[in-house]
Amino acid sequence: MTPSNTATPSNTAPTSNADTQATLAELAERAAKLDAANALAYTRERFLIPPNLVYLDGNSLGVLPAAVPAAVEDAVHRQWGNGLISSWWDEGWWEAPLRIGELIAPLLGAAPGQVVAGDSTSVQLFNTLTAAARLRPGRRVLLTDPGHFPTDAYLTDSVAELLNLEVQRVPAPEAPAVLAEIGGDVCVVSYPIVDYRTGERWDLPGITRAAHEAGAVVLWDLCHGAGAMPIGLDEAEVDFAVGCTYKYLSGGPGSPAYVYIAARHHDAVRHPLAGWNGHADPFAMQDAYKPAYGIARARIGTPPMLSLLTLQAALSAFDGVDLKELRAASLSLTGFFIECCDAALAELGFEVATPRAAERRGSHVALRHRDAVRLVPELAQRSVVCDKREPDVLRFGFNALYNTHDDALKAVRALRDLVG
Repeated sequence: MTPSNTATPSNTAPTSNADTQATLAELAERAAKLDAANALAYTRERFLIPPNLVYLDGNSLGVLPAAVPAAVEDAVHRQWGNGLISSWWDEGWWEAPLRIGELIAPLLGAAPGQVVAGDSTSVQLFNTLTAAARLRPGRRVLLTDPGHFPTDAYLTDSVAELLNLEVQRVPAPEAPAVLAEIGGDVCVVSYPIVDYRTGERWDLPGITRAAHEAGAVVLWDLCHGAGAMPIGLDEAEVDFAVGCTYKYLSGGPGSPAYVYIAARHHDAVRHPLAGWNGHADPFAMQDAYKPAYGIARARIGTPPMLSLLTLQAALSAFDGVDLKELRAASLSLTGFFIECCDAALAELGFEVATPRAAERRGSHVALRHRDAVRLVPELAQRSVVCDKREPDVLRFGFNALYNTHDDALKAVRALRDLVG
């Protein structure tokens, strides 16, 4: 169903408006055929998309899954309202972080018993990065991406200050070569699976392998990947990973994060935030901390139950979905969008900043334009929602569970109308 997984630039010489309109008409016919052939078209009904809205910001906040409202109502009125404190046991609240972690694990390519949900992305990043560094005492360097999301960058600096380490910022493509040169000094290698600005996908298996050859451990930020593509954590022998759930997993605003810790590290890992939920016997109220067995030791504070139950319901949108089909659909959408941009926007000053090669793309496409900051709210007034990264980037996020090729073309038409 993929139109052009590897999108190639079209001739960007000025064309007449009539020619462009004819091209757009041809693209509209192709969009209809591609959407009709989409093996995942049925999953769009699993989401409550406002009428006539083209929503291409699922890489920031996913659309409301249809299963969520009833689940939230039940959680509030029956489980909390009637069950009160007994719901911690009668409704399985206490085990929810582990239960929901097991629902997330297959989306990450992780075997059972290695993922737990709860707390925020920032909290999980700090806790996990510190624990990872502690596994390699005597090594002094944290290797990370200069273009990492600000939270990751801030927390890396904070952990380095706390543990008296040095941060070296190296672009992801250069990481293997740098590790081959200075790997003996590196304790942790920390990168995002997808660049949050450009949508470029980094080489998770290759960087992980290079880190291990240097004796370091790796921590991957999966925020812009999980739920949009196969990840393969176990296959790549990743050590640690953290991700949010409000983007492609559609868990809702501020929904809890998750952490993956490879089973081989469970006995050795020591977290700086030793909360009572991660204690081996939390209700014994012992004076000294004793970590729980397995992934449960990565629990920290009291679970945010309403958010966790919302997330649990949201994850049902992935029921029966083959991640390879999901990835193929995502590449079809982003490839088609790039093709539309080449045909209708290139001559108007738009530049595609996302790689055209399929294996190097995540699930959002970034366009550069000098008026990006102005165009995003103007697009919203035309019922096309995307977002921006200052000073000149517009980001269009495609969730293959609910977005269509028609959405892609409508966004391009709206941009052309605004600028042309």
